[in-house]
Amino acid sequence: MNPLHPLSPSSATSTSTTTFGVTYTAPSPPSPSSTPSPPADGILSALSSLNIRSLRLPNPDPSLIRSFAFTNTSLFLSIPNSLLPPLAANRSIAARWLYGHVLPFYPRSKISLISVGDDAVSQFSPFLLPAIRNVHLALRDLGIKKISVSTTFSFVNVITTPFPPSSGTFQEPLGELLIKPLLQFLEDTNSSFLVNLYPYNLYRINSEIPLGFALFQEHPFNFRDDLITGVRYWNLFDMMVDAVVSALAVAGHENLPVIVAETGWPSTGGDPTEVDAKLEYAEMYIKGLVSHLRSGVGTPLRKEGVSQAYIFELVDKDNVKQGTRNWGILYANMTKKYHVEFSGCGEIGVGRVLWMRVCLTGLREKHLLDAVGSSSVLTVQRSARSFQSMQGRLNRSIGKRIKFPDGMEQGEQGSDLY
Repeated sequence: MNPLHPLSPSSATSTSTTTFGVTYTAPSPPSPSSTPSPPADGILSALSSLNIRSLRLPNPDPSLIRSFAFTNTSLFLSIPNSLLPPLAANRSIAARWLYGHVLPFYPRSKISLISVGDDAVSQFSPFLLPAIRNVHLALRDLGIKKISVSTTFSFVNVITTPFPPSSGTFQEPLGELLIKPLLQFLEDTNSSFLVNLYPYNLYRINSEIPLGFALFQEHPFNFRDDLITGVRYWNLFDMMVDAVVSALAVAGHENLPVIVAETGWPSTGGDPTEVDAKLEYAEMYIKGLVSHLRSGVGTPLRKEGVSQAYIFELVDKDNVKQGTRNWGILYANMTKKYHVEFSGCGEIGVGRVLWMRVCLTGLREKHLLDAVGSSSVLTVQRSARSFQSMQGRLNRSIGKRIKFPDGMEQGEQGSDLY
């Protein structure tokens, strides 16, 4: 490992877990043949059935924001890029947007984060930081101090290279002119760095990346080494996150929290060449992502990992046009597409006498469960690899002593990519 590198691999253990959310994009005005857009209570019901408690709204509808009043769902709102010039020019415009989308509903609706713009690095970049500051100041003018303000970047548009992760820096001149002052603002206001991060897109443009490495598939030799830091990576997601962490460190803000504002894998492709945009691969990615982030192991360069991750997206588009992809974790009719436990809950069978339902958070993988039962106490120890539940395999490990009422019953070779 290079002793002069600004980051060193983390050796400390972590029990932190990532908060999971999902993106919901309201559909375009429906055509006569399309499925009607789901009502607000349908969205609430879908989130409840999936055990998801955070929702990102890229084009927030005030009526939908209102429907989340007195729920425990955290809302992440976005302001469209087209509003950046007027927001930058006048704080009263920012206040007007807040009067329409925040003030009538907060705090009954649990709005926690506002992204001012999304990947606004082209013609909108001169307006970005002034717009962010005006939204932040307008919130303070209204006496609201608990809603964070940031903006969202696309990984491929701001990071120079993901390989090796320790060489990640922000692209210039964007880094010096825009991102560095923004990072200082985020640190001063206790906000987070938001990034859209898609291993699928990186996998498509780099033929040296194995499919299993992008899909969290575990094989004994399915790894990639960062020869600068000596860190070994077992999945592409962690490499991309650590490239962002390295870029933040080079810019002097290595401790800023990172939120993955979008990630996912398409179940259908935009054209016939997208042979890996298929249902089974999308399910593998979502399951692998949830399992990995629920484990609490973080990434090699950041033991706490990302603080939040939002899966793109909740519902399939009903009428997918030529050249577009389907990313939903639900079909357009709101039925489930995948069997994924976002809450980390599952059932364990111990012998033939005891079944229990456990919810696993902050737990570490690469161990096997060793369950020891008694008449009223089940001790579950971290010592094994996986266990069989009624619904299939639930790759988790727990180390708790759980009391129950008496009588209750139950090969791919790694190589360098650089």
